[in-house]
Amino acid sequence: MRRSCVVALACLALAGCAGTPKAPEAAVSDLAPSGRLRAAINLGNPVLASRDASGQPQGVSVDLARELAARLGVPVELIAFDAAGKVVEAGKSGGWDIAFVALDPARAAEIAQSTPYVVIEGAYLVREDSPIRANAEVDRPGNRIAVGKGSAYDLYLTRNIKQAQIVRTQTSAAVVDFFVQEKIEVAAGVKQQLEADAKRTPGVRILPGRFMVINQAMASQRGKEAGARYVREFVEEMKASGFVARALERFQIQGAAVALAGDAQ
Repeated sequence: MRRSCVVALACLALAGCAGTPKAPEAAVSDLAPSGRLRAAINLGNPVLASRDASGQPQGVSVDLARELAARLGVPVELIAFDAAGKVVEAGKSGGWDIAFVALDPARAAEIAQSTPYVVIEGAYLVREDSPIRANAEVDRPGNRIAVGKGSAYDLYLTRNIKQAQIVRTQTSAAVVDFFVQEKIEVAAGVKQQLEADAKRTPGVRILPGRFMVINQAMASQRGKEAGARYVREFVEEMKASGFVARALERFQIQGAAVALAGDAQ
């Protein structure tokens, strides 16, 4: 498992400063046992994070990590990955304290997940001359679907595709290039990523609508109940206060919505 980069931020969050409620000690112990909050940031999902002009991670997940660290009263260390599957794998060996990945039953057995904070869409991309015109026509014999290994839509399609064949790349960012090079029938991914890829790739189109809703959540290590409970409460507060909505607006994220209060709908 390879981390794309590790960025240590000397962003000390002063506990007790005005407007920053202090987290319970049990939550601090669970979420920052080393004295800092190690936050896994998935740069493979442009809705969650990207790099700024200086190459540093930015985005709604970065803002949430920094705010959580401030409430814990510890520095934040951003650990950047290029794929969600790599984030989950790193979590198995304790490579992070919190992470930002989509809700999925397969992941629930390995990591503790909060309620969702953002809802995005999974979509299909095909060639302009493809006979496939609707999402319902994808799952047919002879069709191959390119996906990012371990992504939320990979897990979803693995459970639901019955006739088409799924082929996997190491990262979601590589899906469309792989689709073109290998002459695969369909590419699947986060709609925003596919839209960006379509602009640079001639002769392709995105199928109308969506094949799934992807609920993005925060994750923490299993077995640390105080930490998981605090993260869940934190996510609900960040949605209700408008924090998540303001972050989406600031980073000009289109096509994503703040999740409703509570569990995934």
